[in-house]
Amino acid sequence: MSITMGTTLASLVTNKRRVSALKSLGIVTVGDALTYYPFRVTEPVPLRAIREAAPGQQMAFAAVIRDMRVVPMNARRGYRLEATVDDADFARSRRVPGSTARLTFFSYRKSYVDWVSVRLRAGTSVVVSGMPGEYMGQLQFTHPEILTVAPVPAGAGAGLEGYARGAASGNGAFAGSADPYASAQSAYPPAATAPSGAALKYDADTVQEALTRVCRPRPVYHASSRISSEHIHETILGLLWMMGARTSSTPDGQLAGAGAAGIVAPATDTIAVQNGEEKSGTTAESGAEALSQSIPDVLPESVRKAKNLMHRAEAFLAIHDPASTARFKEAIETLRYEEAFVSQTSLLKSRQHAHKSSAHPCPLNEALETARASVGEAVAEPSTQPEASERGSATDLPNLPNLRDRFIASLPFTLTAGQSQVVDDIASDLERDWPMQRLLQGEVGSGKTVVALAAMLQAVGAGYQAVLVAPTQVLAEQHYETISKMVSGLTLAQPGAKETDAAADVEGAMGASGASTVSSSKVTAEIPVTLLTGGMKLAARRKALAAAASGEPGIIVATHAAFSKTFQAPHLALVVIDEQHRFGVEQRESLNAKTDDGTTPHLLVMTATPIPRTAAMTWFGDLDISWLTELPGGRKPIRTVVVNEADAATMGRMFAHIRARVDAGERAYIVCPRIDADDEENEGGSGVSAAAGSARGRAAASGSSARTAAGGRATRAAADAIGIDDPYETFDENGETVARPPLHAVAEIADRLQKLPQFQGIRFATLTGRDKDDVKTQVMADFAGGETPILVSTTVIEVGVDVKQASCIVIFDADRYGLSQLHQLRGRVGRGGTNSWAFLISRAEPGSPAEQRLEVIHHSLDGAEIAQADLEFRGAGDVLGDAQSGGKSSLKLLRVVKDADMIADARTRAGQLLAADPELAGEVQLAGAVLDFTRGNETFLTSS
Repeated sequence: MSITMGTTLASLVTNKRRVSALKSLGIVTVGDALTYYPFRVTEPVPLRAIREAAPGQQMAFAAVIRDMRVVPMNARRGYRLEATVDDADFARSRRVPGSTARLTFFSYRKSYVDWVSVRLRAGTSVVVSGMPGEYMGQLQFTHPEILTVAPVPAGAGAGLEGYARGAASGNGAFAGSADPYASAQSAYPPAATAPSGAALKYDADTVQEALTRVCRPRPVYHASSRISSEHIHETILGLLWMMGARTSSTPDGQLAGAGAAGIVAPATDTIAVQNGEEKSGTTAESGAEALSQSIPDVLPESVRKAKNLMHRAEAFLAIHDPASTARFKEAIETLRYEEAFVSQTSLLKSRQHAHKSSAHPCPLNEALETARASVGEAVAEPSTQPEASERGSATDLPNLPNLRDRFIASLPFTLTAGQSQVVDDIASDLERDWPMQRLLQGEVGSGKTVVALAAMLQAVGAGYQAVLVAPTQVLAEQHYETISKMVSGLTLAQPGAKETDAAADVEGAMGASGASTVSSSKVTAEIPVTLLTGGMKLAARRKALAAAASGEPGIIVATHAAFSKTFQAPHLALVVIDEQHRFGVEQRESLNAKTDDGTTPHLLVMTATPIPRTAAMTWFGDLDISWLTELPGGRKPIRTVVVNEADAATMGRMFAHIRARVDAGERAYIVCPRIDADDEENEGGSGVSAAAGSARGRAAASGSSARTAAGGRATRAAADAIGIDDPYETFDENGETVARPPLHAVAEIADRLQKLPQFQGIRFATLTGRDKDDVKTQVMADFAGGETPILVSTTVIEVGVDVKQASCIVIFDADRYGLSQLHQLRGRVGRGGTNSWAFLISRAEPGSPAEQRLEVIHHSLDGAEIAQADLEFRGAGDVLGDAQSGGKSSLKLLRVVKDADMIADARTRAGQLLAADPELAGEVQLAGAVLDFTRGNETFLTSS
């Protein structure tokens, strides 16, 4: 069986518990394992003789077991194993006197003690790595790392002498080692014979090999309670061995070569060795060649050489078995550039593909242009040309404003300069016969809805349908009501009347006698606006579906119902998606199949999540991007206050302030990340981040809403239960998650607040993602109307909820949210022009990174500045959409902010490559990587 990146671990790893533990970290295939990168590497362990030991400082040395004993611990259950080691020969190589030390192991399991006893029999040569301490006046190593060394055949003389040669050759990890000495290992007594009937397996063939392995930098991976970093590392090295690697990468830029440290063959009780067995005549070079065949390079050879990058297989080796920290960093840079190149190639190919598709052109002045063309034809016809005094000129045509311009003129306010510019840009896009793909980014309240409505009316005016997709029923209903009011009074020529209308306009302009007759036959109607949601009653839903299926020009406002198979819109020309990060890729793509004529709808994606320009140009490289930076007049700055939850006095003053605002007729939001306190079993998924695209395997600590480590879709219950976007899990030095206090719940906080004296006589309401749609609608109506002036909710109110009287928002567990999400939540207040406050309740430790993050949002109202900080704190993917895609992210190393220059370089080189080879026919591996990236990361192309 040939092992590839797609081979499943279940077919290779015999330890099923380990398979299950790795799966919980999102590691299912060989490719998942090799791209499960360590978050750091340890520094090289220095070589020291026992006499050179310093308590508390890591060290490594070679020695011989002199004696070993197992002592039952009577006071406590279990056993203590003690072995005495003598480093006389190793110390001689260091030119210091030899000495002894004690190695101590504790265990409740007799099987473990027996296993260690067999390995540490008297006379065995070992290499020890650990941190020394002192016990009863003797140097002691507790649970050190031990590698046993095979006995040297008589006359071989290749023990520490070989090690010393390696040290003298310039290995930085062993700089300062003593001079070689002759046949050092021959002085070691022969290793004890293995018990009869058992073949004793040694960890290393030579002392040099063992010292190299324990002293070299060690990768540390994000681990969990089910599997340690060491076992993750062991599994990955075993996979590399099976794929052909026999030695690690060497500093000379080549794959494994002679003299490099060997990768130990995996134990058969862990890895099912299938195609990696050693064959006679197998060399390091041939093993390296086999690895490069199993892991072919993705980057074009010309690009790799121009950038002086490693081969992909070499980079994987240098990351998971680094010879030095410098080598590790070099490998990380190689794979980081690979990610940049693949992502930019995907974006550029997507743009090429879009331009090859066909779309319905939606000209603004179709009727006017038709009339003018008709006038020109009439003027050119001598037999029908009237006298000049009777005939009007083209400039005398009656005022025929298009539907979009009539809408803009009807607005009770003037568009900002930014809105006008974006409206014109979108108009130009819609007039083309290939699909528009535009991202519209704007702060909360910057007027994105008006711009989107102008675009939809341009499509409707051209005789087509437009769909606005909203992430929640509450927001869809608000859009429906807003749009219905804004288009009331506007009329639309019915299909089939367009030519008659144009003819009537021409004849009217020319003063023809039949003009009044034709004009009187003009058929107009109000613009139909249809609401379609999953919570509608059956009769209303059928009526809405029938209206969409009729193909009549109009606007359809929908939720996820627009993605159902029953929804058909045969004349769909424009799709507007509000807050795209709430939708999956498959859902968005399904709208492309709603047209009967094979055209692709124009696409306008709106987001209020601020994205820095660098990030936007990187992630949305196939989209035209528009920014709305001007806010409408009348909005006052929101005052942001960070409150330590343990500060009871400040908390009390805050609640008294909220009561005063409520008594003044205003409203207040109280936001909690969980629905109720017994939702801990659902905390594996986040309602916003949903799934760990980054697949860093973050295990959920108690109360945390870590992403689903498998990188798959979170369950609906989990998504409903937790709304926090918690990208900031903390890890200890071993990569394991650190437990944090449980998150606050809506039910818990609502109950506590209603008992406070500050809120006596005040009615509370609660709102969560679990509530039925009709309940959500009623709750929001009661809140807006003042019947329940305080609303305790999850982040379901994060997007689009618009209550003018809301002036205060309290966000519990604010230190666990992403900054962009906090900024989005803060935008729910102050929308009516009143003074407003945002209170961020935190349990962060003083001086901690969590406290530093809150200081950013405390001092800034600039969404772009906040998003920039968010990117720097937690990386790009979580902010820009990979975690919301419902699939794994192919990007794990690339940093949008720090790697901006790298990304720009990759984009330039990708563009040059595609110009010469548009279909990547000469780069099969790159074409496959681009396809995989597109399938797994389509939200990067169209989402926020």
